[in-house]
Order: sequence, then C-alpha cells, then structure tokens
Amino acid sequence: MSTLEVIHTDNAPKAIGPYSQAVRVGNFIHTAGQVALDPATGQLVEGGIEAQTRQALRNLSHVLEAAGSSLRHVVKTTVFLKDMGEFAQMNTIYGEMFGEHRPARSTVQVAALPRGAAVEIECVAVAKE
Repeated sequence: MSTLEVIHTDNAPKAIGPYSQAVRVGNFIHTAGQVALDPATGQLVEGGIEAQTRQALRNLSHVLEAAGSSLRHVVKTTVFLKDMGEFAQMNTIYGEMFGEHRPARSTVQVAALPRGAAVEIECVAVAKE
C-alpha cells in the first residue's frame, strides 16, 4: 500500500479547516480546493471573478510545486462557481494560466463558497518525472 504524504506550503493559504492543502499518494497529488485568498494576508483578493480565478490558480500552482508537480501536470480539475454567469470570464483566465495544457475539467455552480469567494478550484495531478 502506498504511503500518504501530507503536502503543505506557506506560499498558499493555510487550510481554514481540518484538512490538508494536498495529499500525495505515489505519483498522484490530490489537492484541496483553492479559493482566492492572498497567502500573506489571508484575505480574499479584490477585482472580481478574473482576479479570483487567477489567485486561486496561483495558490493551486504553489501547492502543486510543494508536492513535486505543476499546472502542466494536472490531470483533472473541478471548478466551483458561485455564478455560472461568470463562466466565460473564469474560462478566459483559466485558459491563460494553463496555456496549451488542457486537463479534463468539470465546472459546477454552487450556492456558496468559503469566505464569500466567487470561485474555488481543486485538481488531481501527477508528479514531475
């Protein structure tokens, strides 16, 4: 059986509950959802869905780096949106951040997100070889 390795980095927001930023099992990394909290202040970034999507993906990127991976090694994401009407704006920033890499993705609308966030993103990735 593979060992579970808890991943933590100070470059991403601290967990705001009883969970880990990510867990690595073998070459797979499963992240917790990341919202647009500024790791330095613990506050939600201002600027709407675009700024929040960019910060959530930056946070996710830092967690992946701490686990020995990167956005380029993401297999699947799940995007939680407070308002599906903001899908196009989120999608534009998402595309910019992932570049040519196109992981599988599910996007769902939810009633609310932690700290009043507009978007939360989680992923499954593989470690760099």
